[in-house]
Amino acid sequence: MVSAAAPGVSAGAPAAKPSPTWAEDDPDRPLTRVEARRRARLAKPGPGVIASRAIGEVFITTGVLMLLFVTYQLWWTNVRAHAQAGSEAHQLQDAWANGKRNPGVFAPGQGFAILHIPKLDVVAPIAEGVSTTRVLDKGMVGHYGEAPLKTAMPEAKTGNFGLAAHRNTHGEPFRYINKLTPGDPVVVETQDTYYVYKVTSTLPVTSPSNTSVLDPVPRGSGFTGPGRYITLTTCTPEFTSKYRLIVWGKMVEVRPRSKGKPDALIE
Repeated sequence: MVSAAAPGVSAGAPAAKPSPTWAEDDPDRPLTRVEARRRARLAKPGPGVIASRAIGEVFITTGVLMLLFVTYQLWWTNVRAHAQAGSEAHQLQDAWANGKRNPGVFAPGQGFAILHIPKLDVVAPIAEGVSTTRVLDKGMVGHYGEAPLKTAMPEAKTGNFGLAAHRNTHGEPFRYINKLTPGDPVVVETQDTYYVYKVTSTLPVTSPSNTSVLDPVPRGSGFTGPGRYITLTTCTPEFTSKYRLIVWGKMVEVRPRSKGKPDALIE
């Protein structure tokens, strides 16, 4: 005997499975369309979140740029300036060795001597003028040789040989001249002669407008009459250009290069 099929179901067809039921707090429960749209709206960041993220990205980018700038100023400018100054010194020494005579007057930016400060391990070429781009930023020491701050050359019978250099960055040859004390030697080497000075005094802080420190008899140096002097000038405090630091010296020896190095340069 064949049993009768349920209404709407073909005989022999499998019975339909009942739809699963879900508890409200079941995490695996499928979301309704309304719930899905609500969750999407909640997941989308609001204006405040977007703004804070943008500000954060700006700060991060600014920080990276500042770090790169500081690295450039404190490291790369020194690397480049040391290379430029070293090249200038070698060219100068090669020219001297080949017998090429220096002219009596030097063009702005032209190297003509080498400065030695043994206590500080400073060996740097001296170039004419104190131009930032043509001289100082290349790691060289600049000679105040142009009006209105024109100073004497070492070979002058009397006068003040005025020099300037960076204290920080770009080779920073004068970074530690604040450590010089009376009696420390400073040597200027030219093609024919070593001019040896001894430090006599310092002026720790003065205004950039105080050009009297470069006078033939520099004011504040303690010198009372004409002589053969040297003045080193640089910025102070470090990493600023607000004031100037001054070191003065007096010539104590003139030694021809043919007689060899002075004692100050012999270790």
